[in-house]
Amino acid sequence: MFGFRDIEIIRAIVRHGGFRAASDSLGLAQSAISRRVRHLEDRMKIAIFERDGRGVRLTAAGRRLCDEAEVLVAQRDRILDELTQNVMAGVVRLGVAETMTHTVLPRMLTDLRARHPLLRFEISVDTSDQMGVLLAQDGLDVVIMLRDQAPRGINLTPLPPVTLGWFGSPAHFTLPDPAGIDDLAALPIVSFPKSTLPHRRVVQLLSPGRRQVAAVHGSASLATALHLVSQGFGIGTIPHDIVRSWPHAGLQEIRVTPDARLPDLDFAICYSPERNEKIGREVTRAALAAADD
Repeated sequence: MFGFRDIEIIRAIVRHGGFRAASDSLGLAQSAISRRVRHLEDRMKIAIFERDGRGVRLTAAGRRLCDEAEVLVAQRDRILDELTQNVMAGVVRLGVAETMTHTVLPRMLTDLRARHPLLRFEISVDTSDQMGVLLAQDGLDVVIMLRDQAPRGINLTPLPPVTLGWFGSPAHFTLPDPAGIDDLAALPIVSFPKSTLPHRRVVQLLSPGRRQVAAVHGSASLATALHLVSQGFGIGTIPHDIVRSWPHAGLQEIRVTPDARLPDLDFAICYSPERNEKIGREVTRAALAAADD
């Protein structure tokens, strides 16, 4: 309907008090300015100026157009400044595995906010397999996910491994010290969601040679898993860092035999180098710094 050049012409007419003075300031013929304004009024089907013997003044619609146009011009100038000065701004679609939301994420985002105050984050918390699909389809810009489930063709930077332990509430369960696979498998177990790699690992660890499959319950929420284990629903496979950050849950680690130990979780920062190289590198820097704290 209108362009920035139309806005500049209207602003010049208002600022200089008429078409003739505006033509001098813009270096355009008065007839060209008049024609441009008339065509704009025809396209928009409004009167922008009221003309009388003393000059011109804005109509109510013209004032509304100028007020709104000032916002557009300011946004245009801001975008140009950010692009030409290499400022990081805009929305970053960030996918995060829930384990990372309790550990790396808060420190990472605080770092990024301090360095790049114009960035905005849309945070999605999901399983690694789901986020891997979204990353490949350009539904997310940067993802912190399990390394083994990262899609091909992306840039991947490993984070320090996350250690897992068996935890329970001493008030509800008493196990041998150390507990073996048979001891653990005889109890209800709260683990990661069924579709995830950690859940499958727990099932594989407990299943070989057993007639009855262990009862492994999946929870997409670590907070829910902590509450279930704390209240005696079962024992849980939970990252050590998470339990340390929730001391009020009153969980105690179950010492187990070597064959019952859980493998570490290997997370990585992932992004497409073709689409998100700049922000991907900056999120990677902040995530590594947060993991070292």
